Amino acid sequence: MSKEMDEAREEYIKRLMVLVNIMKLALLFIFISPFFYFFWPSTHKPSNKVIVEELNPSDTIKYWRPADVQAIKDPTLKASVLYGQELIAHTSHFLGPNGSVRKISNGMNCQNCHLDAGTKIWGNNYGSVAALYPKFRARSESIENIYKRINDCMERSLNGQALDSTSKEMTAMAAYINYIGSNMSKGKKAEGSGMKDLPFLNRAADVNKGKTVYTALCITCHNADGQGQKDSLNHDQYKYPPLWGPQSYNDAAGLYRLSNLAKYVKYNMPLGASHENVILTDEEAWDVAAFINTQPRPHKDVPLDWPDITKKPIDHPFGKYADNFSETQHKYGPYQVIKKFYDGQIKNAKK
Repeated sequence: MSKEMDEAREEYIKRLMVLVNIMKLALLFIFISPFFYFFWPSTHKPSNKVIVEELNPSDTIKYWRPADVQAIKDPTLKASVLYGQELIAHTSHFLGPNGSVRKISNGMNCQNCHLDAGTKIWGNNYGSVAALYPKFRARSESIENIYKRINDCMERSLNGQALDSTSKEMTAMAAYINYIGSNMSKGKKAEGSGMKDLPFLNRAADVNKGKTVYTALCITCHNADGQGQKDSLNHDQYKYPPLWGPQSYNDAAGLYRLSNLAKYVKYNMPLGASHENVILTDEEAWDVAAFINTQPRPHKDVPLDWPDITKKPIDHPFGKYADNFSETQHKYGPYQVIKKFYDGQIKNAKK
């Protein structure tokens, strides 16, 4: 019995010594770890950049929000603003092919391009319009007011006719756009207004790849023929607009520029996408935009556009240009070399 007790005692002492040694190592590590932090090469330390990103996440950006229409006290102004909101959201009902007021547009609604009646962040919204208009626009080489800007959309994106600037409808649309942006200081651009920039590809946009993207992700809403779907409750309006064909935007519209359409689809399409929840890759956005803008659509002659061709956007799809790059490259890219050319021109002009 004594022998068994001795053996048990020895086993206990061995285990105790192992535990003591482990504790010694732990204490040694705690003691010397500051030394390694301060004297080990700096590449092994966490960078300040990572710390800054953790302290300042991107979702802390204070994006623009529209002024509350329901807060308007003046009943006359409120009625005009609310009518303007209806016109933006349901343009076709009032001004489409079967419009109750006039029959002057293609059946699309303003909010098919300016999402959520022009209030969605990076959804081509109106957040900066009141603050920045009137403003100089190189396309017309003139100072444009909000009425001119609205009529540009009427004649290009809605492939229709201009409204009289004194009409009830024009007055109401201008009142709505001005009111929802009235919370911005004059001359200041609203955060998240318009469309979010998208990096250029290092290649030309690929129409065939774009067709693959369209087939996989877009036909559910816009159909294989690109003609969209009518609203089941309001048959005079589109729930999902046509992306090409006779009822779509014409080739003078802003979305016919590849960069604009690519930005738009990147941060808003397919349904459910947003700047916080993107679905398409950059390449998919550029390629599907190229596929869509290659399809047939109405043509509009605009001989007075871009009187100074040196100010044309580099992705403007029609010549003349102030460079020797082809019309095809201007339409589909690659764009870096064109941008480099114009950056060089600007730099030389400043010398």
